Amino acid sequence: MVALSTVWAIVTLIVIFTLITTLYRQASERGFDSLLSAHLFNLIGSVGISESGALNGSPDLGDLRFSEPRSGWYWSVEPASEGVSGYLHSSSMTERIPSPSAAEVPFDSSFQRSYTTEGLDGETLQVFESEFVLDAKNRAARFRVMGNESELEEEIARFQRRLLTYLSLFGAGMIAINAGAILFGLQPLRRVRNALAMVREGTAQRLDGRFPTEIEPLANETNALIENNRRIVERARTQVGNLAHSLKTPLAVLLNEGRALGGEKGQLITGQAASMQKQVDHYLQRARVAAQRDSVVYRTLVAPLAERMVRVLRKLNPDVELSLALPAEEIVFAGEREDLEEVLGNLLENAMKWTRTRVAVSVLRAAPGDDGSERFEIRIEDDGPGIPEDKAREAVKRGRRLDETKPGTGLGLAIVGELVNEYGGALALGRSELGGLKAVVRLRSLE
Repeated sequence: MVALSTVWAIVTLIVIFTLITTLYRQASERGFDSLLSAHLFNLIGSVGISESGALNGSPDLGDLRFSEPRSGWYWSVEPASEGVSGYLHSSSMTERIPSPSAAEVPFDSSFQRSYTTEGLDGETLQVFESEFVLDAKNRAARFRVMGNESELEEEIARFQRRLLTYLSLFGAGMIAINAGAILFGLQPLRRVRNALAMVREGTAQRLDGRFPTEIEPLANETNALIENNRRIVERARTQVGNLAHSLKTPLAVLLNEGRALGGEKGQLITGQAASMQKQVDHYLQRARVAAQRDSVVYRTLVAPLAERMVRVLRKLNPDVELSLALPAEEIVFAGEREDLEEVLGNLLENAMKWTRTRVAVSVLRAAPGDDGSERFEIRIEDDGPGIPEDKAREAVKRGRRLDETKPGTGLGLAIVGELVNEYGGALALGRSELGGLKAVVRLRSLE
């Protein structure tokens, strides 16, 4: 809006400048021509002819420029017919100025003509010329009045410069006032944007504040959308909890009955019930994350959570050198604290299980995602045996264990991969510079 209004103001001022200068030039040229015409008639009235045919008279045109040598303002009277002699001219005219022939510049029906020619000092002269009969013997003389047209052009140029200066000052003031008015009028939208940013970052639950009548419906609808989103999440959580509670007792009964039954059938029942319990836990977890991943009200500070978990693991594993590197700026995870704890906890547990003496944890900013969202990375490296590249994909499959000599269920990396995937992130396994496994988790962060 500011750019368009500025362009429109500039175009308008250019049109106004062109129109005013054109009108001023036309008026100045008409005034200049009228002045020369008046001087011409005054000159004609001031010159006579004697009985012998000699031109006589002392014209005074009332303009000092006609007496200043080489001023660009001249007059002259010369014979135009037989029987006329003499030559009169202004004191400013120190040399003759040639006149074009009638063939080059013809006279009109009133025996008058006007043309431009070069002056004594190279200036442009506007010439008004007339042939006039002086007596009854039809003896005629040619009268010329010349004005400095270069002075007219200089005067017009000075006017244009002054006009351009005034219009530029006026235009700058108008553009500044217009931009200020537009920006002031858009302040409510800026407040809405800031309020939405606070909701997205989790520092506010709704759009608060007073808004103009034009913006208030937008704020109300946005608040209704946020509230509806919150109700959906809470309803999903409630249903997840109800489902978990309703299945907990039947699955426990099946497990107990299978163990009590014993034998091949008992083992089959126990195994299937345990598998059902794992699947229920798995899909309930996915449902919870899916219900909240697009919510705009969850935010988790990464640094405090990582420091707390590393501090606990140092106490539990005093023989392992556990280091933590954090960035100077604050990183905020766009999700729930419990999910980030589960991701970080499973990766740390896996590293502590396989490391020999050293584990390194680092958190850092990452390049933006394909959708332009901000990203951060969590890297956990150990000096253990690592995982061959051709088996890295197998390691993140649910229940898949590459080494049966170590205790575990084979669910840790699988849970991490599924949680990260639900949040639109990525999990990568590779070789660490420490010699063991390097697990890199990439997740979305808030600006």
